[in-house]
Amino acid sequence: MSTDRAELASQLVACSHALHKRAWVANHDGNVSVRLAESRFLVTPTGLSKGDIRESWLAVVDQDGKVAEGEARPPSEFALHLGVYEERPDVGAVVHAHPPYATALSCAGQSLQTFLPEAIVSIGLSVPLTEFALPYGAEGAAPIRALIGGHDALLLDRHGVITVGPNLEFALLRMELVEHMARIHNLAQVHGGVRALPEWILEPLLAKRRKAGLGLAAERSFLPGSSSSSQEPPEPRPASSVHSASVAPATWNSAGPAPAPDAWSGGKAAGACSAVYGAGELPGNDQLKGKVDEAISRLQRLD
Repeated sequence: MSTDRAELASQLVACSHALHKRAWVANHDGNVSVRLAESRFLVTPTGLSKGDIRESWLAVVDQDGKVAEGEARPPSEFALHLGVYEERPDVGAVVHAHPPYATALSCAGQSLQTFLPEAIVSIGLSVPLTEFALPYGAEGAAPIRALIGGHDALLLDRHGVITVGPNLEFALLRMELVEHMARIHNLAQVHGGVRALPEWILEPLLAKRRKAGLGLAAERSFLPGSSSSSQEPPEPRPASSVHSASVAPATWNSAGPAPAPDAWSGGKAAGACSAVYGAGELPGNDQLKGKVDEAISRLQRLD
């Protein structure tokens, strides 16, 4: 196993263990994969608890989902991952799990509208609910393929959650954020439910998302009905241009995930508030900017 592949294997195992430790998977639930060079993928094997996975047990498969090296077999749900990789050549890693609060929403037939400002920068306006499908084969991947081009996180109808990123760190952070929002959503019900963000702040936040270098879904993030959202999406890069060397390394070791850079700035800045609100001019008229400045002031006082 090469040094690069060994590091990716270590990261994948750490991510797998983190899912189990946080009780986001049970039994043999969930699966994690990362894109390698030469149209191959590293994926957690079938039939094993994510808390027990070791580097030497990981499966190496090709773009058809067939075993390419060794004897470890991928899970049948890897077809869902392949659907993502084929639709999103910018994606370097996929995480699928069953975090309870988010999965409860999917089982209730609800999508998750983003109600936290920072979450819009990381995952956009919503985490939509897919159509129901059994989780294997082309039929299982079809509902995911229909939505993943414009989203970095999906609720799978009566199944769980799937998140993507340029590397495992981002994919796991997005899984964490989806579950965090779903839990807040649940807790807010006794207080009348969460309130939607004011419309005037949405486009400035989406502009930050588009500029943060977070991938194709972020580049396609516009308000529904805007002139930009009606344009044809940008042509994706060919899959051959994405390989292990272009996947930014995660920052944890096999003991578990370490604190990561904030998602507001695409992991490029240490301060979340300054990355989203403080850097550069927000688009819009003077009234809009005044409202944003007022929001910044309130946030700084809360800090």
